Amino acid sequence: MVQSSVLGFPRIGVLRDLKKANEAYWADKISQEALLAEGKRLRLAHWQIQKDAGVDIIPSNDFAHYDHVLDHIQLFNAVPERYTSQKLSPLDEYFAMGRGHQKGGVDVPALEMVKWFDSNYHYVKPTLQDNQTFTLAQDPKPVREFLEAKEAGFQTRPVLVGPVSFLALGKADRGSSVDPITLLDKLVPVYVELLKQLKAAGAESVQIDEPVLVFDLRPEVKAAFKPAYEAIAAAGDAVPKVIVATYFGDIVHNFDVLPAFSGVAGLHVDLVRNPEQLEPVLKQLGPSQILSAGVVDGRNIWKNDFAKSLAILQTAVKALGPERVIVATSSSLLHTPHTLASEKKLPSDVYEWFSFACEKVKEVATLAKAVTEPEAVKAELEANAAAIKAHFDSKRTNDPAVKERQAQVTPEQHIRKAPFDTRYAEQKKHLSLPLFPTTTIGSFPQTSEIRVQRNKFTKGEISAAEYERFIEQEIELAVKIQDELDLDVYVHGEPERNDMVQYFGERLNGYVFTTHAWVQSYGSRCVRPPIIVGDISRPAPMTVKESKYAASISKKPMKGMLTGPVTCLRWSFPRVDVHQSVQCQQLALALRDEVVDLEKNGIYVIQVDEPALREGLPLRKGAEREAYLKWAVDSFKLATANVENSTQIHSHFCYSEFQDFFHAIAALDADVLSIENSKSDAKLLKVFIDEEYPRHIGPGVYDIHSPRVPTLDEFKQRIEEMLAYLKPEQLWINPDCGLKTRKWDEVKGALSHMVEAAKYFREKYANKA
Repeated sequence: MVQSSVLGFPRIGVLRDLKKANEAYWADKISQEALLAEGKRLRLAHWQIQKDAGVDIIPSNDFAHYDHVLDHIQLFNAVPERYTSQKLSPLDEYFAMGRGHQKGGVDVPALEMVKWFDSNYHYVKPTLQDNQTFTLAQDPKPVREFLEAKEAGFQTRPVLVGPVSFLALGKADRGSSVDPITLLDKLVPVYVELLKQLKAAGAESVQIDEPVLVFDLRPEVKAAFKPAYEAIAAAGDAVPKVIVATYFGDIVHNFDVLPAFSGVAGLHVDLVRNPEQLEPVLKQLGPSQILSAGVVDGRNIWKNDFAKSLAILQTAVKALGPERVIVATSSSLLHTPHTLASEKKLPSDVYEWFSFACEKVKEVATLAKAVTEPEAVKAELEANAAAIKAHFDSKRTNDPAVKERQAQVTPEQHIRKAPFDTRYAEQKKHLSLPLFPTTTIGSFPQTSEIRVQRNKFTKGEISAAEYERFIEQEIELAVKIQDELDLDVYVHGEPERNDMVQYFGERLNGYVFTTHAWVQSYGSRCVRPPIIVGDISRPAPMTVKESKYAASISKKPMKGMLTGPVTCLRWSFPRVDVHQSVQCQQLALALRDEVVDLEKNGIYVIQVDEPALREGLPLRKGAEREAYLKWAVDSFKLATANVENSTQIHSHFCYSEFQDFFHAIAALDADVLSIENSKSDAKLLKVFIDEEYPRHIGPGVYDIHSPRVPTLDEFKQRIEEMLAYLKPEQLWINPDCGLKTRKWDEVKGALSHMVEAAKYFREKYANKA
């Protein structure tokens, strides 16, 4: 029989239960025991959902209170000494690494956090020392949660991040120079010990994730697979059967690694992202190895096309036989919302197009049956075919006016009116900018009062006029605080915005929206991506009213804040019937109109944020990557080029390693870039000097994802480090990212230190001049 499996399930719960519990614990509103009990409740509920759906192989250890890679850092006792020396409880030490800790006499920043491959999920980087050792934690979490499931009547398959991926995704700590992959010999025995404990606990099989196999790997990383998996195979029956899982790309280019897996039971591949790898993978499997076929999308919300999936599965079964094929999700379902059943307000004609995590586990089970027993699920197959047909026949998807406008786009529409030097001379005069200008990235705290008033307006409990006046008062507060802080370029604070993509999607044609379809981005941060269902256009201005009002009461230049076309695309659930480049150009044209309207209304600094530009980059170098960069850069330029020289265009990037696509960053032709930098030890800045970047840049001077307020001396030290790479006249001073998740006391404390540090250097360099 063909079996079914799920690689991982969303952690947050149907109503963001985990987010609420974590934040209550951080605020000292619930005890550690209560938080851990809530985690257990969620795990049991999620296992039951999968069992009830008929899934054969259910994962455990896919749950994390903050991040699954962070779990492994603690699991292997790879915690940097600056945390272990604080004598915190294991749970508080764990959260300190994820979000920093600044109370009870303890003051430590968080570890670096970056995007998980090309998703909008963020993981905590393993941060390793020159003298690094690894030992298995007492009461290891994977064993504990396997036994928890077993006691409740669930036989699960534990999920681990593989030893090669764990090291390859890590970095050397500040002051260390170790190449993490050279630590393999120290780490692998700990894995073997863990696997033995899992076997002793009753685990029949284990899923070991090695997603780095979709990358172009360094020779040292490729070579690491052989000793790692030979050591695991050498343990024989003392360890469970191993399924090595890859996802988010193909592994054909790394087939020379596959002999290293000759001792494992099977291999999982992503046949949603790269279905063409099926035939070559089948030829590479050993005579008894299993194929886990990832045919149900773990990254998007569209209903599975059973007919297409069954064609793939039947090819696999014909080659291997039913006993050697597992029907699976393409990746963990971490990247999808919990359940479609919570959505009561979706238009009836589109509701049947979608499938969230709870529905996807049913799809997996149905497909497993359909391969060999199609009559048993005949009704499900017919209903699926009808829904797929209704989706692709829908009139919602096509707008002739949008297509006509796209057909008229010319190359000249992507080019600013003058080179940067000419533009900046006009901008400096027009905006009266000082040396080391200070600004923020856009948002200010989304307080409980803002959320309450937004909820009242949504429910019709207050009028539009009442809500608009409330928003104006919040803008007035933001401007007043910036006056007091003496920033140089202001923002209006975005109190009217629920999310940086959803807000715009709600004002564009071509989108639909959910009420409870939350997805974890990092820690307790959840987002509710809008869904692109058709051609996109802007029926009316989206941000002009608030920005114009803010500018009218400001002493300094006011930034207009927009989310860029690539980020609007990437942080939505995109269409699957139209190429993403087409959707992105439609978004760019809508934003082009908004940029022009902002300028017409007295907004002469306009920030078009593209934090997802790096995230969308194809994981391997080559033609696909260059094609993506071409249409992504063109979309940004199309959105921003139609302004006067005196109008300054900013863009923001976070969690971006630019080294391998810096030419595209330079090609954006933004006047000012702001980037995440505070936890990357200024390593991102080297590329700017190496490439002689001519324009201006604001490397983030502090981490906004942590409640910790850095000292004045820390700000000065970071700016001093930046000046080793950048000219004083290039440097802007700003936080890493927006401040919506922070509290006002944290924001005021950090920004006051930031402004004071900028003034210190302004005076210092003025004296030098």
